[in-house]
Amino acid sequence: MPFLARILTTLALGSLMTTTALHAEEVSPKISVGTQEVGLNAGYLLPHRLTKDHTTKQQGPAVMPYWMMTLTDPIGDSWYRGQISLGAEMVYIQFQEPILTHGVGFAPKIKYTFVALDRIRPYAEFAGGPFWTDLAGKIPEESSRFNFVLMAGFGVSYFLTDQTALNVGYRFNHISNGGTRYPNLGLNASLPFGGFSFYF
Repeated sequence: MPFLARILTTLALGSLMTTTALHAEEVSPKISVGTQEVGLNAGYLLPHRLTKDHTTKQQGPAVMPYWMMTLTDPIGDSWYRGQISLGAEMVYIQFQEPILTHGVGFAPKIKYTFVALDRIRPYAEFAGGPFWTDLAGKIPEESSRFNFVLMAGFGVSYFLTDQTALNVGYRFNHISNGGTRYPNLGLNASLPFGGFSFYF
């Protein structure tokens, strides 16, 4: 996993530099309507064989740069108080098993961020869009290069400053061609990830 190690090292060094620049003042991020967020998450894909026909053990590092915009002021008055944001992300996966190959996609994305805990902000997210991979014909689950990727998960953002945050989370990934060609068993995987965000 040298590729993933390099990414995680870069993320760790970036967060360390940000942390050392902090002062003693209290961090209390104010995310208003129109606030934009750019970030980078990276993780490692771990396979799920949901049926006996799923035989491929696909796995490898994933990189996900993204952009989002906050659409609402905080909604609600209790623990579920939160904000909705909408955006998009690029998805790159380097499949290292069963063969070394690649996949890349583009996914519109929606996120609900819980704001009741101030600088610690859990969130739930969903994304989906077109995805290209050259696994077609090389594994029994995939028959076309053009596919779709669906991603649903949750995470936590920890604000280091009013405009920077570290992220950790989990996603469930599903990749298939939507029935445009057969066979179409699709690929399912878990994706734990970490990363950082900037707000402006």
